Amino acid sequence: MAELEHSHDRFAIRARLRAEAKPSYVRDFVYGGIDGAVTTFAVVAGVVGAELSATIIMILGFANLLADGFSMAAANYSGTKTVIDDIARIQAIEKRHIAEAPEGEREEVRQILASKGLDGEVLETAVARITADQRQWINLMVTEEYGLSLTQPDPLKAGLVTFSAFALCGAIPLLPFAFGVADAFVVSSGMTALTFFGIGAVKSRWSLSHWVRSGLETLAIGGGAAALAYLVGYLLRGLA
Repeated sequence: MAELEHSHDRFAIRARLRAEAKPSYVRDFVYGGIDGAVTTFAVVAGVVGAELSATIIMILGFANLLADGFSMAAANYSGTKTVIDDIARIQAIEKRHIAEAPEGEREEVRQILASKGLDGEVLETAVARITADQRQWINLMVTEEYGLSLTQPDPLKAGLVTFSAFALCGAIPLLPFAFGVADAFVVSSGMTALTFFGIGAVKSRWSLSHWVRSGLETLAIGGGAAALAYLVGYLLRGLA
């Protein structure tokens, strides 16, 4: 039998459930890493397809790293903060509703718990216990009535992780050109493909997909974007 992910000893369970839930920044890293590699290599592929110089590749590539990376980080920061602000807004609404219509709010709690299989005296006891603690009461409404998670990432950290991943993975397609490697585009293509596969393989740790399948899936997505950019650059090469 395979080893389980965590212990089910009663003391271990108590410690785990009492520990404060920590937000994950995996999504932010994968989001930034894939987009960084895709967009930068798309610039490389497009410029090579248009038969322009390596200097143009470096200028456009590093401009993309800074501008698009900052844009993605700012967008992720704003999006994450919007969700947190929305939760605060809903908490304020529920606090006002509890003060002005407590019986109606108790009925909401009663129906939520009843939908989970509680009934009779057990249901009424649970309603009484939850509504005796306003914080617990409000949080229940946020998660059950509105379907929102109370564990949210820090907006600034989310933005920084996205930018870091974008810059790190996005710089890889440019390295062969920066160091004047022979057959730079071929080397860049290989390094970028490995980056796509590596990101996919790593993110499989947080999914049920096998690492090879996840890596190939990410490689297909990134490779498709790069091929499209190269094709557009090749078809429009006469305009440059």
